[in-house]
Parts: sequence; structure tokens; C-alpha cells
Amino acid sequence: MYKYGIIGAMDVEVELLLSALDEKANMKRAAMEFHEGTLGGRDAVIVKSGIAKVNAALCVQILADEYHVTHIINTGVAGSLDAAINIGDIVLSTDACYHDVDATIFGYKPGEVPQMGRLEFPADADLRVALKQAIEKAAPDIGVFEGRIVSGDQFIADPDRKNRIKETWNALCTEMEGAAIAQAAYLNDIPFCIVRAISDKADGSDVVDYPVFEKKAAADCAALIKAFLQG
Repeated sequence: MYKYGIIGAMDVEVELLLSALDEKANMKRAAMEFHEGTLGGRDAVIVKSGIAKVNAALCVQILADEYHVTHIINTGVAGSLDAAINIGDIVLSTDACYHDVDATIFGYKPGEVPQMGRLEFPADADLRVALKQAIEKAAPDIGVFEGRIVSGDQFIADPDRKNRIKETWNALCTEMEGAAIAQAAYLNDIPFCIVRAISDKADGSDVVDYPVFEKKAAADCAALIKAFLQG
């Protein structure tokens, strides 16, 4: 029996899912509230992790230790690194890595965590395919892209920084939690996929309208996860 751990960093990324959850129990750990129940007949635990990497990794470990989830889905927003990916489009992770880790002086690749033995943390292909099919069925007009997602404890708004990240890691989008969730899931041997709705171009453009884009993108992403869980 599958049990899905659904993680969003902010209220807007989980509130729609929580409103549809047939909740059976909740628990508070590490200042996070975990809501367990069923959604669309599937067992699920929905939680707001809080923003950035440490919060995200702690959240995964609690889902693993306390709930023994079989899969993890991270829903949220991101900044596009690819000109072909526009605000409102969806990115599904093939893998994830960090753009703010640098141990290259010791011979590691940019972004590689020392002694991990790999740069990237691969997402589960079967889960990604199922999510893509659900999204295309629920919202056929939304663009869906598959590729690398990069994370760091930084909001990227500088065009030069954006271009360096794109050139170094060949990623489709950037945000602040996915790679930490990916690493924690990888270490716990839990299949995962990161789902990101694009809220900005990661270059400082449309900064005035960003809160509006962010809210809509987050709600759209959560709605698509809901469609997946409801089958």
C-alpha cells in the first residue's frame, strides 16, 4: 500500500491539498505540522516544511521515521532558467542538485556534496511518468517539462547569476528546497519527484507582480498534485 508524503514549503503550496484531505490525525514535530489522511482514496501525509534546505531535509526525515512513507512529492514554485519555460509552466525533476555547494578545491564537481559519491540525486522515473500523465489529463494546456532542478539558499534574481547556474548545471529551474528533499529521500531510499510551477524568470523581471505569480503558480501546482492523487 502506497503512502505519499507531500511537501510544500509555504502555506499557499499546501492549503488546497489540506482542504481536500480526509484527515485522520495530525502531529507536530520540529515546528512542522503533519496532516495524515486520505486524498482521492490514497494514503497521504501533507506538511508545510518551511523555506530552504535544512527545513526541507528535516521534513523528509520525519516523514521517513514517523510515517514510513513510500513516495515523496515536493510541490511548489521555482524560477525558470530556460527561455522556453514560461511562467505557469510545470517542471518535473529528472534529478536535483545544489548550485550553492562548492568543494571544488578538493576535486569535487561544482555542487557536489563531499563524500556522497554523486553530484545529482535521481528522481523516480515511474512516479514522474505518472505525474506527467495526470497533469496532461487534468490541464492539457499547461506546458510540462522534464529535467534537472537545482536548489540553493538563495532567491535568484540576477541575470548573470542565473546564466552561470544554467551554464554550470544545465538545469531547467531553480528554487530553495528540492535538492535537499532529493538528497534526504535518496539517503532513505524513498522514491521522489519534485514538481515545480514556474513563478518567475529568475532574472529580476516582473518583480512587482511576483507575489501574484507566486500565489497562482503554487495553487496550480497543488491542484495538479491533487489531480494525480485522485487518479
